[in-house]
Amino acid sequence: MNAPRHRVVVVGGGNAGISLAAKLLRGGCPDVALVEPSHVHHYRPMLSYVAGGAATLDDLRRPQVEVVPDGVHWYPDRVTAVDPQASVVHLAGGEQIAYGDLVLCPGSQVDWDAVPGMREAFATPHASTSYLPEHAPATWQMLSTLTSGRAVFAISDRHVPCSPVGLKPLFMAADHWRQAGLLDAITIDLLVEGSRLVGTARADRELRAVADDYGVRVRTGTAVERIDADARTLHLRTSDGADTLPYDALYVAPPHRAPEWVAASGLATDDSDGFVAVDPQTLQHRTYPRVWALGDVATVDTSPSGGALRKQVPVVAHNIPAALLGMTLREYDGYTIAPVTTSRSELLLAEHDRHGHEEPTVPFPDLARARRSLYLFDRHGEIQVYWHRLLRGKVS
Repeated sequence: MNAPRHRVVVVGGGNAGISLAAKLLRGGCPDVALVEPSHVHHYRPMLSYVAGGAATLDDLRRPQVEVVPDGVHWYPDRVTAVDPQASVVHLAGGEQIAYGDLVLCPGSQVDWDAVPGMREAFATPHASTSYLPEHAPATWQMLSTLTSGRAVFAISDRHVPCSPVGLKPLFMAADHWRQAGLLDAITIDLLVEGSRLVGTARADRELRAVADDYGVRVRTGTAVERIDADARTLHLRTSDGADTLPYDALYVAPPHRAPEWVAASGLATDDSDGFVAVDPQTLQHRTYPRVWALGDVATVDTSPSGGALRKQVPVVAHNIPAALLGMTLREYDGYTIAPVTTSRSELLLAEHDRHGHEEPTVPFPDLARARRSLYLFDRHGEIQVYWHRLLRGKVS
């Protein structure tokens, strides 16, 4: 039997995939297919608010069928392989789909093997994360019930989607502990694998000052190599050598990896850790010109974030027909954004390009200074923009 064929096949039904599919339809593409196995759609940026006690899972999820754009053919299955030479996608159910252009945006996933003992630690009430919906509510339960001891927040820089948002549960918990009169009884350690808390020098200084105000001990260049869940002890790699650190509550923004089928299908390079090897500017695959990628799975030389997709989606939507017609391709400058709460009522934005240069959305007011208005928009307004504009392809 001949495989069904679509003009564009989009793999991944998250923010990137739905937004792009809708954008392509609005641009006149007559035949778009979507491959996404999940029947529940999550607005993932709000998971950090769940972990900080300011939202619930019901606030951020909807049935997938409600967000798939009308006119898109949805395959509720998962990809097991891609044959880029035959232009065919293989699904777990045995079906094959042929494509004219293929867009890969399946996201990334927690790399459990990167930190031995992490899975076991997350199975206890003493460790959690906001990066998995099933663990986000447990994060706030763990943090809000801590009345004394040591709370450790560990932020990896290994392909973590928008890693600075891992600071949201920290500062929201610290503000809670202060208001409850518990801050002096709790030792807070922040372990950051990179050299900065966030991508711009100015926002980094702001957040370090906030951390200092809460009494947080900040340690950059520090990675968690292993977790002993029974002993509640972290084994660390630091610039000064090996170290250990006990914990009573542990939050982790964990390392991520690309789906294994990406590398197995020959779509990654040896130095991309299995992520899709695209041109960082055009988002076109370096070897297969009819393959594209965006979002967490793409090698675009900048920190992945939902805000980055607002720039990436229009680039891919333009470049797919432009490449076919031999027209000039648009370029993505690496814009990304990290919204970080500094308390339970204020937030700042770190916006920058792939070189770390500030790239503010508006010149005034200064969005890199914590403001209540930014908190209210990020918590309550942004999600409405997401449901009613972004997922409907209304980005430019």
